[in-house]
Amino acid sequence: MILILVIALFLFGPNKLPEMARSLGKAAGEFKRAQIEAEHEMNKAMNEPSDDKESKIKKLAAEMGLDVNNKTLEQLVEEIRTKIKLKEGSTIKTAGV
Repeated sequence: MILILVIALFLFGPNKLPEMARSLGKAAGEFKRAQIEAEHEMNKAMNEPSDDKESKIKKLAAEMGLDVNNKTLEQLVEEIRTKIKLKEGSTIKTAGV
């Protein structure tokens, strides 16, 4: 980790690193906010009447680019959670570089 910081210091200079860190922090904060909002929407959808809940979960899955055909609600919810976690992992990996 220290080696990466030293290389970044040489590449970008001491003046640019704090600015990059702020940008990275803002991006991570926005991603976390979006993740919380998606979880909130999913929880809200789970507490609604069955027909409305099903349509909202399918709508959320479709908005996230997931295939909703021939899948149960539980499968869709699991795929939504998995996609959120994968995006979080890729954001953290990108942040570390």
